Amino acid sequence: MKEKQWMFRYLVPALLGILFFTPMVILAADPIVIGVPTSTGFLEGKEGLKAVELAVSEINSAGGVKVGKEKRPFKVESIDIRDAAPGVPVPEALLGIEKLILEKKPAALLIGPFRSEALVASMDIIAKYKVPLLGAIAMTPASEEKIKQDPEKYKYIFRLALNAKYLVKYLAGTMGLINSEFGFNKVYILNQDVEWARKTAEIIGQAYFQKAGWTIVGQESFPTGTSDFSSTLMKIRASGAQVILPIFDMPQSGILVKQWNSMKVPCLMAGFISPLAGPGAWKTFDQKIAGTINSIFEMGSAVSSPKVPKSVAFLNAYAKRFGNPIEAGHGPGPAYESVYVLAEAIERAGTIESDAVVAELIKTNRQGVLGQVKFDNGHQAIYDMNPQESAVAAMIQWTTDGKRMIVFPTSLAEGKIQLPAGLSSLK
Repeated sequence: MKEKQWMFRYLVPALLGILFFTPMVILAADPIVIGVPTSTGFLEGKEGLKAVELAVSEINSAGGVKVGKEKRPFKVESIDIRDAAPGVPVPEALLGIEKLILEKKPAALLIGPFRSEALVASMDIIAKYKVPLLGAIAMTPASEEKIKQDPEKYKYIFRLALNAKYLVKYLAGTMGLINSEFGFNKVYILNQDVEWARKTAEIIGQAYFQKAGWTIVGQESFPTGTSDFSSTLMKIRASGAQVILPIFDMPQSGILVKQWNSMKVPCLMAGFISPLAGPGAWKTFDQKIAGTINSIFEMGSAVSSPKVPKSVAFLNAYAKRFGNPIEAGHGPGPAYESVYVLAEAIERAGTIESDAVVAELIKTNRQGVLGQVKFDNGHQAIYDMNPQESAVAAMIQWTTDGKRMIVFPTSLAEGKIQLPAGLSSLK
């Protein structure tokens, strides 16, 4: 009898304590700090940060990250480096990155700079402090070239987002589809006057249009913040162009499409305009964007496909947690994915020591929100057309009833490109 009393008085409460409080003990372990230095005042940075927070909450709810024999939670520390804002000098952004590294001592940085100029300039700081970066926004191929030139020094920099070269691949594929479907071969290029957009325009002109027999009837660059494109649209109307290729990430660029629509310029609008990526654009731009073909830079950034199941689960989880769908077509998908890529690399390494983590990041090969995620020798995630073999982007077209339909690549396509009213096929 005394043995039973002892058991109920001491042993059972002890076992119940172990059963119910073990997760709390696990999460009481020292957190692994993740630094997020980016332009949090802009849509891509704001939603990218939320995507990181969502992934962190999922991992922590499951017990944290296994580091050797213990499980440790992630902790997010962010800073607004404002590099996307007009007039903010790159050195100011670099100070923000260094401040975060020195004060919060993160095991890794996620998302990173918005502007390509800031990313390239930050590479020496990242190399100095040996903190891995998994980038999700800045797109310049120049970062990869620096890594290839000095792989030991710059081995800490990775990118999960689409880069400018892969964007060209998707834009060129779409232009090829437009040519084969409708016979169009005259294009007018409009780009924002920033590094990634200039480079994209340059590469697609040289690598696709000139070789494929297209005529570039005109090209113009616009400073960040431009909000009136009517005079340029009048020139395009008179130029004989059949396709307008826009390349913009500034919020004001949606005005270009509204003016194209209201002026009834007889051209197919196909390219990238950041504020037209998400479902809210239909209402934001007064239902005047039908027919526009827009690039979604990464699966999971504002769009999903049942052929990439984790992209569907991610967008549903994001909307449930934050009460709104993702609107950014660039950033959130790779930002979310980067948390899982980092967690798996740490678990394989058994430590958060940066060189050991980098060695495992290089080996990444996982099916996730972006498709199949692998890095090339420039530490760039590989993008192609099959989500079972690579990460994927998508081209969507806004329909007349305000829906977004994937039209390219064919592996994900939900329908064929439709011409806007007033524009006829040449075939």
